[in-house]
Amino acid sequence: MSAIHEQAMNYVYQQVLQRLVGHFTRTERTVLQLLVQRIVVAAGGMEQVGNYKVLIAHGGGEVSSYALAMLRAAQLTIAGRAPKTFHLRVATLRYAGMTQATLDSINQGYGRLFFHDDPRVELLMVENQEVLPFNPQRPPSAAGRQVSQRNMLMLGHLTSGDIRATLCNDTYLAFGEFYQRAATWNGGVHAMVSGDSPRQQSQYLAWLKKTALATALDFAPGKPVSLNGLFARMEEWSVACYRDLYGEHYVGTEGAGRGGHRHLAYIGIADLLDDVDVPQATLLTDFLACQPDPFDFHFSHPAYPNPLLMAHLHGLQAQCLRELSYEHGVESFFRQAMDYMHRRKIPMALIAEASGEDGRVLATTYAREFFGLDEGQLTCLLFAPFIQHGERLEGFLRQCHPGMLVALPELHKALQGKPAAEMLQQWLVDTSGLPLPLLQHVYRKRPLQIDRRILASKQRFMPCQARTAQLSGS
Repeated sequence: MSAIHEQAMNYVYQQVLQRLVGHFTRTERTVLQLLVQRIVVAAGGMEQVGNYKVLIAHGGGEVSSYALAMLRAAQLTIAGRAPKTFHLRVATLRYAGMTQATLDSINQGYGRLFFHDDPRVELLMVENQEVLPFNPQRPPSAAGRQVSQRNMLMLGHLTSGDIRATLCNDTYLAFGEFYQRAATWNGGVHAMVSGDSPRQQSQYLAWLKKTALATALDFAPGKPVSLNGLFARMEEWSVACYRDLYGEHYVGTEGAGRGGHRHLAYIGIADLLDDVDVPQATLLTDFLACQPDPFDFHFSHPAYPNPLLMAHLHGLQAQCLRELSYEHGVESFFRQAMDYMHRRKIPMALIAEASGEDGRVLATTYAREFFGLDEGQLTCLLFAPFIQHGERLEGFLRQCHPGMLVALPELHKALQGKPAAEMLQQWLVDTSGLPLPLLQHVYRKRPLQIDRRILASKQRFMPCQARTAQLSGS
């Protein structure tokens, strides 16, 4: 880079900083100065900050978007005071239900923060356990979609059709590996910054640990003594859950995230945001023009991660399992979730649309596009007819496929691995969306005892230096 070009770029970065700070209140200016101080201290002083690399997980939500903008302001502030500033790594987990609108919104924010041409900024996306450069136009991985589809189906069947577990647990488990990969990739980072509250982080960790300990697998004793150790333990727990889910059919790539710096620091800023109304901050609404997609998943709200798809599943559940109308199930769900949707500022017109017949078409299209599942396969998942030696199979056939009742004994034979007509084997595969070997595995399994909620208790097992590790990227 020539001296003239570098001088021109520095001028552009200072213009970006001025526009950023122009949206700050007096409180937010204080937050910025305290964040700069924390980063400089963590780096070992202003003379060391130029060699310091910081990670933030970003999923497009309000908290992480605000924290990211504040972190950019800190980076550019230090650049104006010292010869060099810290490097920034921004990592996004691309999960199966992430919409193009969310990717575009994230990319728009990157553009407004002038990330794309800054060599001090590294934009990454983790998809199907692979670390890639962030590219909002890259089509979803076909292999990743297939893995997510099978994970969703397996979790749905093995939790006896629990709707929240079906929608959330695969992505929550994926976060267990995401942090390890994002923090250690290509030499790793020195620190991680997060705006998430310790309570939110503790709830997720408690859920992940409890879910892993419910498996029959053994774990390393003792507590993690560092943030690196915590991330490695999270990956271990996540892998254990998948191993228990699939048994002998498990295929994984654990261990790929080893390496990185030995002592990973944590820089929390949740306490700095106590006096900031983040959703109403002009930094979000005006500068970043942040507009969360109401139909995308929001995993920071595990009770209602995706209202559209949850309403659809409740409608199918009412229709096929409770002998009520589809509309009854949808309306019951929306009555329950109305306060939450108002807080999320989901327009009433969208709620009305999702409550009607158009909503069923929209949700069906969404499930097919992102998960490759049709209504019949979702209904089968909710019924969970194959688990525990097919104890619900007869009821499922009687309610949803009465013409197949005559084949009940042969279906049991196919699920037991005994010789059966190829036509019946194919019917099982088409109806469930799962290959026959996995159906036979499900047939031999007992229901998983996975909590329907993220635990509210403060978790006790983390080391003090790792206790406030950022864990949701929301």
